[in-house]
Amino acid sequence: MPTSITITSEFSGSVVAKGAADDLSAQLLRHAGFKQIDDWHGRRHRLPTTTPLADQVAIATHAAEMLRAARYDVTLPPSLDTARMSPPVHALGPYAAGAELLSITEQIRAAEDGASLQRAVDHLLHPEHGALERVREALEAAGEQVNDLDDEAYALADRFGFASEFVSSAQSELVDSEAELHRVGDASTSYSPARTVRDHRGAALATSPAANQANVSSASSSQTAPCSATGHPPRASTPRR
Repeated sequence: MPTSITITSEFSGSVVAKGAADDLSAQLLRHAGFKQIDDWHGRRHRLPTTTPLADQVAIATHAAEMLRAARYDVTLPPSLDTARMSPPVHALGPYAAGAELLSITEQIRAAEDGASLQRAVDHLLHPEHGALERVREALEAAGEQVNDLDDEAYALADRFGFASEFVSSAQSELVDSEAELHRVGDASTSYSPARTVRDHRGAALATSPAANQANVSSASSSQTAPCSATGHPPRASTPRR
């Protein structure tokens, strides 16, 4: 009966291979890049938590291929299997950021429990390094750069500012969701229907930045504003950051 070896990603972020009790399977895992650990828990093989995600996937996939070639039964989740991760990163050409987000999406879809789902979603929601925060900063910077390059393009700059605020609102909606994500699928998980309805109702009724701007414009339109020689109303100067 073939030996069964399982390669998984733990909550700590480390990739662990368990079940390699004989010397050949242990040698193949070490050759792939795993570090062997023998302690009172038994023999297992682990990748350091500092190993980049792309390297984790490549090493785990290579280890599984070698083990299967040696007729071992290997269990490998889709999130660690390059053959089952799609679409390939190179498919988007120069759009590297989009390709990275597609990779995160595949990890989310491949999540087998709440813990792995939370780890994947953290790449989006981390308050300092998450994708949403990077997108918010980029949109904000684009609006500021429009202002720097063309004082007359203030309407376009404002649109980028509104978009940045929309992303910030999305971040606020999902703040402190890590613990709930981690409990997804747990039979003991309980949610408060009243709180959920209240929170969603508040989000639905919240006025967007664009709507606020429209209300201000509507209120001011009833007053006659002097026009400049170019036909634009005078624009208050905004201090640059």
